[in-house]
Amino acid sequence: MDPRIAVRPTTLADGRELVYFDDADTRLPAERAIDVRELAPRPATAEMRQDALTGEWVSIAAARQHRVVLPPAELDPLSPQSPGNPSEIPSSYDVAVFENRSPSFGPELGEAGHADPQGALDELRRIGFERRRPSVGRCEVVCFSPEHEGSFGTQTVTRARTVIEAWAQRTAALSALPGVQQVFPFENRGREIGVTLGHPHGQIYSYPYVTPRTERLLASIDAYGPSLFADLLERERGGPRLVLEGEHWSTFVPFAARWPIEVHLLPHRHVPDLAATSLAERDELAVLYRRLLRGVDALYDTPTPYIAAWHQAPVHTRRDEVRLMLQLTSPRRGPDKLKYLAGSEAAMGAWIGDVPPETQAEALRAAIGKASE
Repeated sequence: MDPRIAVRPTTLADGRELVYFDDADTRLPAERAIDVRELAPRPATAEMRQDALTGEWVSIAAARQHRVVLPPAELDPLSPQSPGNPSEIPSSYDVAVFENRSPSFGPELGEAGHADPQGALDELRRIGFERRRPSVGRCEVVCFSPEHEGSFGTQTVTRARTVIEAWAQRTAALSALPGVQQVFPFENRGREIGVTLGHPHGQIYSYPYVTPRTERLLASIDAYGPSLFADLLERERGGPRLVLEGEHWSTFVPFAARWPIEVHLLPHRHVPDLAATSLAERDELAVLYRRLLRGVDALYDTPTPYIAAWHQAPVHTRRDEVRLMLQLTSPRRGPDKLKYLAGSEAAMGAWIGDVPPETQAEALRAAIGKASE
């Protein structure tokens, strides 16, 4: 925990958790307003169902249909509350994290004190017909700024560092909740991605299972060996797809990039998740990651839509083998062109790349240099 960043937990009117994270140089007072809204009861926990053809679990979360879509600035639900805007956050803030009102997982949690998390995973992996489970877990919203518009890359280095601290501390807290098997921080940026709020924010999902992408990764580790991440990073750090390199982190375009813009970021030492990073690693990440995002935005004349996905190790298994990794992807393949997932990709998972990874790495290096001028 960074002693420079104050952490101030509280609750909202309906009992949801809210945590303020104050910048190291904050000018905000320690006292925060109380949420005095009269709120309806929270929706019931959604149901998840297993697809017997793949073994994957699908959460059926009908309450998400009532989400706010592209509200005007004066009714932004992530801005601090004002007389005309009964938003989700009572006070002004630097960074705020709160439980989603209409979550895909939760608010119900798993059985407390479960003695066999691996056994629970094995049971979830069993294939059967019409298998149902409560979608237990936790979904949180991470507000990067009280401003109405922006993204992680538009924040100051100090603010970026506060967000990273929030990710790390919430990863630790959520990993300790009963029934949680994997924690996933991410940022969706841009209407082209499907974003319904322009406010600079991300989310954290806490799943009651290990996600399909991670299951595929575990199969690759089984096939190759436990040094998969270390060997991959060693090859990329000396190759033509390297984009940025620091003391603790490297970013590169992957050899088999699927998306027109795709860049991965790895720590140089093995850490399973953001909670396990050192303060020095978090300090450098605030600079390096922000620089990468600003370079991605400098590729074209308008901001780039993207998904920034922090892949973390499962909570209870394979933590010595699965390394923390950011995977940033964008469907943008030109100034006014997007890649749409159609027959081959959407139906069969058989990808066709539009841009050679080495070409995209060269373009990203140039854009980062342009953004740094």
